[in-house]
Amino acid sequence: MKDMIIVGVCVVAFAFLVTVHVWIVAGLARRPPRWRALAGLVVPPLALWFALQERMRRRATLWIGFAVVYLVSLVLMYTAR
Repeated sequence: MKDMIIVGVCVVAFAFLVTVHVWIVAGLARRPPRWRALAGLVVPPLALWFALQERMRRRATLWIGFAVVYLVSLVLMYTAR
């Protein structure tokens, strides 16, 4: 049962991380220079960097939070053997 919860948290955290990432890229696509949206889509940490530069603090905070939850759940999933 514990393993299923960890896997569930991992899947949900990854889904939210991808959603917030796309939300950041969409916000970057609306602001010049627009090449940052494409760069952020290809290299995810760039999206976070550009979001912080454009004062999208809420989106950047969510991105960091879900990334931490995802990474912690991955570590728990692989060390719980």
